[in-house]
Amino acid sequence: MAAGPPALAAAPPAKASAATGLDTALREQASGDIRRFYAERGYKPLWVRAGRIGPQADTLLGYLASADLDGLKPYRVDKLRALIREAQGGRAEAVASAELALSDAFASYVRDQRKPGKDRTVYADKSLKPKRPEALTVLRAAAFPKDFGAYMTGMDWMSEDYVRLRTLAGQAAKRGASRDQIDRLRLNLDRARILPGPWVHHVVVDASSGQLSYYSAGKRVGTMKVVVGAPATPTPLLAGQLQWAILNPYWNVPDYLAQNSIAPKVLAGRSLASLRMEALSDWSPGARKLDPSEIDWTAVASGQRVLRLRELPGGANSMGRVKYLFPNKLGIYLHDTPDRALLKKDDRHFSNGCIRLENAAELGQWLLQRSIKSKSTAPEQAVALPHEVPVYLTYLTPVATKQGVAFREDVYGRDG
Repeated sequence: MAAGPPALAAAPPAKASAATGLDTALREQASGDIRRFYAERGYKPLWVRAGRIGPQADTLLGYLASADLDGLKPYRVDKLRALIREAQGGRAEAVASAELALSDAFASYVRDQRKPGKDRTVYADKSLKPKRPEALTVLRAAAFPKDFGAYMTGMDWMSEDYVRLRTLAGQAAKRGASRDQIDRLRLNLDRARILPGPWVHHVVVDASSGQLSYYSAGKRVGTMKVVVGAPATPTPLLAGQLQWAILNPYWNVPDYLAQNSIAPKVLAGRSLASLRMEALSDWSPGARKLDPSEIDWTAVASGQRVLRLRELPGGANSMGRVKYLFPNKLGIYLHDTPDRALLKKDDRHFSNGCIRLENAAELGQWLLQRSIKSKSTAPEQAVALPHEVPVYLTYLTPVATKQGVAFREDVYGRDG
């Protein structure tokens, strides 16, 4: 009777021994950043399920073989295939060799893929400027989602725009697209290359399509139409950190509009009060409000005097009820708009460069994690976002058609 319990307890260690064999082999073979990654997860494999290399390996091999679509030289995968075949025998050392080689190849591919190309984005926040990620960073990100298979299939380390354009590039190549089309796709791929994957909490504005999308926890959370810069005043390629919501904002009138639009109206008989505007002495925080009698409107209209004007807050204000700020020297921000008609147009290139939002309240709910409504009517209520949120202003012209790939009109002339 005394021998019973020890015999019953002996079965689990036997099962653990098989796992320990792979653990040990990984421990013995891994080195560098790859070893550190596996050490952090107790030498648990990433590519192996139930002792065998999973289908995610085939997905990776497909990406490596078609890396020319990424603007990269195709990788040699013969050795990798041979290691996978050898691992099919189940020997711990062979499985570990294949496991580590897959992780190394995957990290190299992602690092090369995310290396910035010919992109002209201005980085208002230098921390967003892309750089080739470390292998450890790549592997940690891949191990984070619960569904590694979906992560690999969706190429979730890249933006959905990049994945879409990469697919279009493959279709274009098969259909014998022209050199001009291929080159144009490459330019757009380089713009999309710098965008984060869906696991990064961020906002993207595509000034070509007039669409805004925002992402979190591995998926696109929402999208909306936006009005973006007119051809003469294009929305720039720009990346920064959204930091503030300003409720009941003023609209600071650009100097050229003060000269070319407001001054002629006043000279024709309109008053600043009827335009719901006020003039200020200068651009300092302590600027005083000017009496209309102090303003030489002829000098303003001729450009001899530069005048600070601002539109008063309210539902009719050009900023609407809220604007979202990210520090940048170009004076670009996202804001509400009372002019809903422009949002219904297919071509929405009408602004002075800033982004007018179809649903500013919806975006605010996501950014602030609460409603943006305020009981106060006080102007310029600054509300800090709980966390800085990266925002990327991009420009992606390719679209899918039944015939393959087509391009929206290059209104800003950036595809040439």
